[in-house]
Amino acid sequence: MLLVIPLASYMKQKPFAEKIGYVPRPEVMRLLSADQKQSTAAALVLRTLLYFGGLVEQASNQIFIPPDMSGMQATIGASVVLDPYNMDAYYFAQAVTVWDPRGVHATNELLKHGMRYRDWDWYLPSFAGFNYAYFLKDYTQAAIYYKRMAEITGTDLPMRLTGRYLYEAGRTDLAIAYISAIAKSAKNEGIRTSLKIRLQAFQAVKEIETARDAYLRSNRKLPVSMEQLMQKGLLKKRPVDPYGGTFYIDPVGQVRSTSKFAFIGKKE
Repeated sequence: MLLVIPLASYMKQKPFAEKIGYVPRPEVMRLLSADQKQSTAAALVLRTLLYFGGLVEQASNQIFIPPDMSGMQATIGASVVLDPYNMDAYYFAQAVTVWDPRGVHATNELLKHGMRYRDWDWYLPSFAGFNYAYFLKDYTQAAIYYKRMAEITGTDLPMRLTGRYLYEAGRTDLAIAYISAIAKSAKNEGIRTSLKIRLQAFQAVKEIETARDAYLRSNRKLPVSMEQLMQKGLLKKRPVDPYGGTFYIDPVGQVRSTSKFAFIGKKE
């Protein structure tokens, strides 16, 4: 009991680390961990969760620190090599690191590795299917993984939902539906908060897209600015990007943000 109070005080007062830190190559960690591979893997996942939770806490205080994506990817990757059955690692990769432009392929490789062991788990192929459809626009690969998901669950619902979202609703609707679903089942508060912020951003994008499409129908041309949509009464006000950026319409009519849907910098 004497150690608990000093430790709690230290955790509250210790400075936040902007980098997650060095992690040895998985092959080295496998040798070093000997017969403690599962506990070592769990420690790596916990280390990543604590680091990410610190980022979310800083962001809630209006201190935006760019996350160490490469460090988180390396740590989670090492944990999966040590223990491919640890679901927390896959969930974190899908909820957080996959949204980094460089993290999609790394996350998919992580998921494929996991599927070789967790062959009963429909979550992993559902994650991979979404990644291929949403980020990579590779609908052939997406169908392969949704088919695997359907075979595991014994229902064709995943395939039917995929078709509806991809060909009727559009990619933004797909993202909103997907993020809403995994946010509800997220157990870690930091991940859940991060997903809710991302959901707010995509809901704002959808609002602008709806106004853009209405403008196109009425004027037979795309708007070139947010101001045009507000002048026509299609938007009551400019939607707010929760990442601190500014929404705009690019030359081909795509709704984008200067934040690129990541916290844009550090504010003291």
